[in-house]
Amino acid sequence: MSHPVPSWAFVRRSERLASTPVVRRGASWWLVSPSGSLLAQDPVFTGELDRFAADLAAADSAVAEIRAQDTAACEVRS
Repeated sequence: MSHPVPSWAFVRRSERLASTPVVRRGASWWLVSPSGSLLAQDPVFTGELDRFAADLAAADSAVAEIRAQDTAACEVRS
């Protein structure tokens, strides 16, 4: 299934990769700017984007786990 070309005006900050002008639509990475969008096709570059996105997701998960543990510890002490 093809995905629409992202437009800078319609790309929410939450859709961007770590507040960068990079957006994933389906299996494709796009570079977006006010002057237009460009499909990222270099496999080395897109592979790095995939790894960076996976690392960010793992970091977010680890932070959420630490916060949950801190919350649980605070509730036990109360």
